[in-house]
Amino acid sequence: MPATSKTIDEYIAACPGDVRPLLSGIRDAIRRVLPDAEERIRYGMPAIMFDGRNAIHFAAWKKHIGLYPIYRSDDPVQAELEPYRDGKDGVKFLLNRPVPYDLIERMVRMLAAHHGAGR
Repeated sequence: MPATSKTIDEYIAACPGDVRPLLSGIRDAIRRVLPDAEERIRYGMPAIMFDGRNAIHFAAWKKHIGLYPIYRSDDPVQAELEPYRDGKDGVKFLLNRPVPYDLIERMVRMLAAHHGAGR
């Protein structure tokens, strides 16, 4: 997807029309947990920072949206994430299925606690 965006708004705007609301919804879910977090483009994808160096990244692909890194832990949310796991430290949400925004919020809370950030 977009490789030269300088902001998250530019990244989303450069994506196909049917993908934009999904990316915006994911961004909004993350922002509900981390309302004051800094936004950046890192590694060519949107990143919302937990602190100066740790972030949650999300990116649009041909058939899914991926979120990275989503570490494994003992948190109960892990069981709900398993169907979406893609590889070692990522999750993916297929574009032809509803995005579980509430699950994303719980996942971000877990990650924020791990990084000592958020609410």
